[in-house]
Amino acid sequence: MINKKVDNVQVALEGVENGMTIMLGGFGLCGIPENSIAELVKKETTGLTCISNNAGVDDFGLGLLLQKRQIKKMISSYVGENAEFERQMLSGELDVELIPQGTLAERCRAAQAGIPAFFTPAGYGTEVAEGKEAREFNGKMHVMELAFKADFAIVKAWKGDTAGNLIFKGTARNFNPCMSGAAKITVAEVEELVEAGTLDPNQIHIPGIFIQRIFQGEKYEKRIEQRTVRIR
Repeated sequence: MINKKVDNVQVALEGVENGMTIMLGGFGLCGIPENSIAELVKKETTGLTCISNNAGVDDFGLGLLLQKRQIKKMISSYVGENAEFERQMLSGELDVELIPQGTLAERCRAAQAGIPAFFTPAGYGTEVAEGKEAREFNGKMHVMELAFKADFAIVKAWKGDTAGNLIFKGTARNFNPCMSGAAKITVAEVEELVEAGTLDPNQIHIPGIFIQRIFQGEKYEKRIEQRTVRIR
């Protein structure tokens, strides 16, 4: 069996260069590849195009890369709770492409499946559809969207094995599964890495065929974006 385990995040991100397009999984601050983002900051990689649902918050997640001006373009579905993201977008410092959330997910999934393009009704008649082909299906207009083309996809899973099989937990399944295998190289960081054959095959969400490199991350902070508790 092919062993896809690498020793650490430094080895996992070998080949990441300035100007590349990188997919990063997660939703808000949930299920984001914390170790890999920290390594990108450390590597001082610049001119990046990042495909991610949002850009974290000002001092965590992709917000760390925005602070260092390492991101040239963000492809996201919303600005979220990141004031620096908003500031750079409004000032024109950052190129931003805002996409309907379902379209963002499907453009990832299409890339994963090797489908070059698809038609969706989302965004027709709005700025989202400008310059894109439109066709009518069953009496309703649809916009053609292209699958993403990315150099790296970086995902985070709860458990994984040395063959690259992954299990996600809860909300962390947002975007991580559909980004797996949607780029030339997919790197998976996991909280727990076990030997191949250890995981129950019926519980696996993403098979190892979609993963090129896997490593066990450490010291996950797992911040809560907006902590809400009941008043006692």
